[in-house]
Amino acid sequence: MPKSRRGSPTNTSANPYPPEDAATRYAWDIVNRRIVAGHFAIRACQRHLDDIEYGARRGLYWRPDKAKAALEFFPDMLRVTHGAKEGEPFNLPSYSGFVVGSLYGWVRDDGRLRFRRAWLELGKGQVKSPIAAALSLYTLGFRGIPRAEVYAIAKDRNQANVLFADAVAMARAPIADRDDGESLLSLSILLARGTGEMTWMLEHPESGSKFRALAGDEKVSGPRPTLVAADEIHEWRNDGPLRIWQSAGAKMPGDFLLLMSTNTPAADQLVGTEYSGEFQSILNGEIDDDAAFAFIARVDEDDDPLNDESCWIKSMPLIGITFPYDNVRMEVNSSRHSVGRLLNTKRLYFGIPVGASEYWIDVDAWERVQGEVDAVARKGNPCWLGMDLSEKNDLTALAILWRDDEGHFYLKVYYWKPEENLAQKSVEDNAKYLEWASTLPPLLFTTPGKSINYDFVARAVQTLCAEQEVQSMAFDPSRISEFVQACDRIGFPVWVWEPGKPAGRGLKMITHSQGRAGMFSKKMLWMPRSMGQFEDLILTGQITIDDNQITKWCAGNAAVSADEFGNRYLIKKHRRGRIDGVVASPMAVGAALADFEEEPRSLAGMIF
Repeated sequence: MPKSRRGSPTNTSANPYPPEDAATRYAWDIVNRRIVAGHFAIRACQRHLDDIEYGARRGLYWRPDKAKAALEFFPDMLRVTHGAKEGEPFNLPSYSGFVVGSLYGWVRDDGRLRFRRAWLELGKGQVKSPIAAALSLYTLGFRGIPRAEVYAIAKDRNQANVLFADAVAMARAPIADRDDGESLLSLSILLARGTGEMTWMLEHPESGSKFRALAGDEKVSGPRPTLVAADEIHEWRNDGPLRIWQSAGAKMPGDFLLLMSTNTPAADQLVGTEYSGEFQSILNGEIDDDAAFAFIARVDEDDDPLNDESCWIKSMPLIGITFPYDNVRMEVNSSRHSVGRLLNTKRLYFGIPVGASEYWIDVDAWERVQGEVDAVARKGNPCWLGMDLSEKNDLTALAILWRDDEGHFYLKVYYWKPEENLAQKSVEDNAKYLEWASTLPPLLFTTPGKSINYDFVARAVQTLCAEQEVQSMAFDPSRISEFVQACDRIGFPVWVWEPGKPAGRGLKMITHSQGRAGMFSKKMLWMPRSMGQFEDLILTGQITIDDNQITKWCAGNAAVSADEFGNRYLIKKHRRGRIDGVVASPMAVGAALADFEEEPRSLAGMIF
């Protein structure tokens, strides 16, 4: 594909394309900066203009009449069924007309549609699902395809039903260009199988076509798909169903389209991240695929969407049309005091991929709190520990968190690894273990043998308790019995706090649940709660984190996963790599900010 026309505007005159060619007019306006757009949207539009000029050499032809027929179907036959424009004809402003026109206006030299895969990635409120639903109806009964099979798929049946329900609502709504209130269903142009919310299939009896919703991995006997609308790809756990449907479509002698729509995926949403990366490469000209269409709406790297509303249109081209500015303003304002909410806002509204090539947390906020933390200088300040004990041959991390008289926190993490096979583990984990162990003082402490000797870790904790004002230690209960045994062997007394029970002797330890078990418990700390507290300290600058290469490495390996209740947990982005340092850190924060009845007490000066 020629690349000479990419980059800066090449024409400042009036738009040369007629109103009947809405898709190309939009592309020209975007490329010539008449409409504000992000990098990838400009690439998509420049690709369209380049292919109009050069595509015939590759057997690709732009047919504005075919694009116009698809575009006119929307306002002629359909009405908006919810939102700010409910009841109005389904017009296609902004990017939506470019997308629909492109998908149905480009043909090959054999007359078939050019595109067989399409990727739509935009911010919230950009009517991705309603557009996919309307295109499903268009394919079902209005393109003249005999026995067309149309499917709405998603990670589960409930999500697929969201898109399908949009289509059913449009089929029930009054036809846009009629005044008698008749609908596609009331005129029997389409038939619904099932009633009300239990409708499970739409049919076009004249052509023998059908449209239904399926879970992504739900099997269909001998499918012959014409259109598969795959919704919310960022939530998919694996791409097996997508590959199966694409393989089924490849066998079709006529048109086939796999239409994928999504928000920008998070780091742990690997399917969405992989597919998004592929389509970005197509737009950037790094991959040649004439059968793939992509429209990706994101703010650019140098934009500041939290403080500059003018860039919002880049990720939400329909803002102010289908999605009010005030909705986004409220979300931005609410997210300023919570890192977790801030990251979701950046990703879902502005298309900023959190964790894909950055840390699990806002990288600027993380870097601002990096500094030197000297354990000797912090003597006399109360402190709390967080212990993430590894399996015997993995990385063990111990976080220590001090609080000074002004309420500012200081965090430092210590690490241990077995000495034997350290070079091999460096390769397996893609880590600089040998280098970290050889620094003075060492960033990584090694223990003799093939596995961690917990006695070494126990002695380190014992030393900290003798030298520092340690109040308590949070621990993961999965391997704590081995640590307690190690403490017994070296004569270091420890005890596990429980509400209503008398205090023990030695180091007070508090159970820290990593899963749902701690959600409502008053007996233990809980990772989602501790995570939120840790993030808030970072966002507000109330913490200084020791500028440690291993801690940064752990942070770079981490991503955040949320359950269906919005509770957030740290996970590894990749199979290789470790996150132990950023697991131990919020555990220490949770211990420091815990509201337990018992008053903390110092262990300094205890004789062990």
